[in-house]
Amino acid sequence: MSQHDDKRLFSRIIPELGEWNEGKGIEAEDWIYIKGRYDLAVGYSLIYWPRFVEFEGYILRSGFAIDSLRGFEKQSNNNRATVESVMNSIDLGDIHRDNGMPSEEQVQYLGMVLRDLHELKLSRDFPNRNFEIAINDDLASGYLDSELTFWQVD
Repeated sequence: MSQHDDKRLFSRIIPELGEWNEGKGIEAEDWIYIKGRYDLAVGYSLIYWPRFVEFEGYILRSGFAIDSLRGFEKQSNNNRATVESVMNSIDLGDIHRDNGMPSEEQVQYLGMVLRDLHELKLSRDFPNRNFEIAINDDLASGYLDSELTFWQVD
């Protein structure tokens, strides 16, 4: 993607950019430096560079609930891929519950970025394992129910 294409993309998915400088607009990176906050940046690191753990042969997001794991094991007849897929799911439309509705393009963009980052992080942390990383965005209920997930592939 060219720098010009990036600028058009970000001006669409961050509408506020065009309101700066008396309507002349601002670059996305400049906007981050003006509007960003360190506490949010640190918090976002948990989504954009997640922590994973190995537990009983599973690869899961750090901080998982064992009770949930056991429940999903029973529901799936101990199918590891199914359990990991459910346990590792992120609802892309719920990243910001109280900050208005994201656009479909915003959700799709974040999903693609998160998919790539998960692929990099999982291959770095578990170089001898293979993973499927998927975005379920073909839901009848709409793009706000899009999910990113991953599981091990044998």
